[in-house]
Amino acid sequence: MAMSSAQTVTIDGRLLRLTHPDKVLYPATGTTKAEVIDYLVQVAPVMLPHLSGRPVTRKRWVNGVGTSDAPGDVFFEKNLPDSAPSWIRRVTVQHRSHRNVYPVFASVADLAWAGQVAALELHVPQWRVDDLGESLRPDRLVLDLDPGPGAGLAEAVEVAHAARELLADVGLEAVPVTSGSKGLHLYCSVDGSRDAEYLSSFAKQLAVALEEAHPDLVVSSMAKAKRGGKVLVDWSQNNGNKTTICPYSLRGREHPTVAVPRSWDELDGDLRQLEYGEVLERLRDSGDPMAGLAPQTPDRLDTYRSMRDASATPEPVPSERPRPHESDELRFVIQEHAARRRHWDFRLERDGVLVSWALPKGVPDDPSRNHLAVPTEDHPLEYASFHGDIPKGQYGAGHVDIWDSGTYTASKWRDDEVIATLHGSDNGGLGGVARTFALIRTGENWLIHLMKDQCSDPPADIGFVRPMLATLADARDVREGRWAFEMKWDGVRAVIAVDEERARIFSRAGRDVTASYPEVAEAARESIAPGTVIDGEIVALDAQAIPSFGLLQRRMGVEKAREVQALIDEVPVTYLAFDLLVGDGRSLQDSTYDERRRALRDLDLGAEILVTPEAFTGSLEDAIAASRRSKLEGVVAKRRDSRYVAGERSPAWLKIKHQHAQSVVVGGWRPGAPKGFGSLLVGIPGPDGLRYIGRVGTGFSDRQRAELSAILRRGRRVTPPFVDVPADVATDAIWTSPSVVGEVVYAGWTGSGILRHAVWRGIRKDLGPDDVHIESKE
Repeated sequence: MAMSSAQTVTIDGRLLRLTHPDKVLYPATGTTKAEVIDYLVQVAPVMLPHLSGRPVTRKRWVNGVGTSDAPGDVFFEKNLPDSAPSWIRRVTVQHRSHRNVYPVFASVADLAWAGQVAALELHVPQWRVDDLGESLRPDRLVLDLDPGPGAGLAEAVEVAHAARELLADVGLEAVPVTSGSKGLHLYCSVDGSRDAEYLSSFAKQLAVALEEAHPDLVVSSMAKAKRGGKVLVDWSQNNGNKTTICPYSLRGREHPTVAVPRSWDELDGDLRQLEYGEVLERLRDSGDPMAGLAPQTPDRLDTYRSMRDASATPEPVPSERPRPHESDELRFVIQEHAARRRHWDFRLERDGVLVSWALPKGVPDDPSRNHLAVPTEDHPLEYASFHGDIPKGQYGAGHVDIWDSGTYTASKWRDDEVIATLHGSDNGGLGGVARTFALIRTGENWLIHLMKDQCSDPPADIGFVRPMLATLADARDVREGRWAFEMKWDGVRAVIAVDEERARIFSRAGRDVTASYPEVAEAARESIAPGTVIDGEIVALDAQAIPSFGLLQRRMGVEKAREVQALIDEVPVTYLAFDLLVGDGRSLQDSTYDERRRALRDLDLGAEILVTPEAFTGSLEDAIAASRRSKLEGVVAKRRDSRYVAGERSPAWLKIKHQHAQSVVVGGWRPGAPKGFGSLLVGIPGPDGLRYIGRVGTGFSDRQRAELSAILRRGRRVTPPFVDVPADVATDAIWTSPSVVGEVVYAGWTGSGILRHAVWRGIRKDLGPDDVHIESKE
């Protein structure tokens, strides 16, 4: 796989963009990224079974491993970034104090992507997840034989033989693996009847027994002081929260060594750690010594075949195991099925099969009404073109028509949620219009939801980029990796796009708001070169030079030139630029945060109202303290190696607030003053509609009360927009169309999902109802 420049390639039916293929990841041997990817592609047939169904933690060296004199930068990565391809399976794992969204690698393309992002080491637990993402009990036990100072591989082999005999006494057969580092791993297959706590305790007993039998050779304690000249039998790898290097994974050592399964006969020879080229040579001559321990990947069409008689039905019943379709496009089909009960079958291509749901009430055509979606067995890809009659007496007997078919793209594919945009045929049931559907698991059931269009895209010549969004977090989430810290400004997000003729300002949702801030647009046109797109925030500073959201609201939504000019002197605004998305007409979204920030500083924004605040260079604690001293909202932590993922909420950007804030949709009010209201009734959109989350009765200025009262009365309606408003609240409530978005601060949530002590902060004219989601339930 020799590559001299960045290119998009097809690997195992998947499109993957490979960049910097000539980057040297192992300087001592000159091994490049292209060679790492080539190794992963070749080793995939034996490596994937050991990864099958296991959440993968990656250890990445994006700038290479370095040398013994200058080790390379490295970080662990648990969460799968939003920038990862949508076809990689994601599973959410709830740990004791947090949850992570891990990848599960199942294809050659998955491994190639790992090589592309320099994830050299792949670590997995001893347990797997099922098809629904639920954690299973461990199916293997591992002992890590780690030589301490003064001991080496020879001593580890001696301990391995002793451990093998001890394991055999309890009916367990061990397979040795040279770890690619210093020592050995011993793996045993277990039947999955015991949990991780039991296996960890059992492994500890084995370690202690080995130490008692060989006190001069073995230590079972993690204390470093006890390890001199001995081999640590590390039993803790069986803890449910621990991971071990996957067999056939590269190691981030000075040389490209590999964790390699070995035969017991090899251990008594001239044993050493092997490099990747030697591993490939071994595999050409022999198989995987650990193959018997790898769980067999189930054939995803077994259930389908078991329900059909190939000699009696015209449906396709392939005998071969499914393989990904060799195409750059993924297919969908929706079939109308006149069986015992008429329904529609909704099928999306994934991993060589059509993942399928039955829709008893058909495909939803109204975003406010969700339909039930019942998961069914995977179907073969050939079913995408099937139509005709299934004979009476056969499973699913009845007539099948193709309601619509075509291709689709997935923006999300998790075990509990799938979001796919379907591009059907001109005369199909979708009307030849691209439609985006969300399939959402709610308990044991699934729902299918027709997504609303967020907004129409601005003209392409302007180059608008939908902003990347941050994930709400706390300081505990900012651990691994290299981070930059920026202040969280109390303003509104704005993207400035400059072309040859003008500068335009867009809101987060893509609405042109140039008319509201003409002085910012004029400064941008005069000081920024054409072909530039900048991401930032518009703020209004109070008398103490502190951003004031309340003050800024006076400028938001005002577009009449006379009114705007009157406000420019009264409420001046400043644009704080914090990211450069396009420079000289070239997209920088695939560049790292550090690279984009350097390019932004090089613009040298000189206008008084266009400012580039410096990122905070100290610790997170120092950044938070500085934010508090400046009376700001909080801090945004950004991974310094992260790319810009347009329109996505990413764990690479984490916002840490000093107080809880929540965007809400106003659905009604309770009477108060003769011409006003006593409190607002607010909610958050969900799969079933607008969910009521409480009342807000404080925090309003007289100006805000008057403005809100006029807007709400214009949208007055008879029926409540909420799906679950309590009876005592509805008694004297007055309802309004749910179009106004506001922001509140609050003390917390009740057990029934109601905001406690909510205080109004202001209208969010930059957001629409569909932009509102739960920020936090803490």
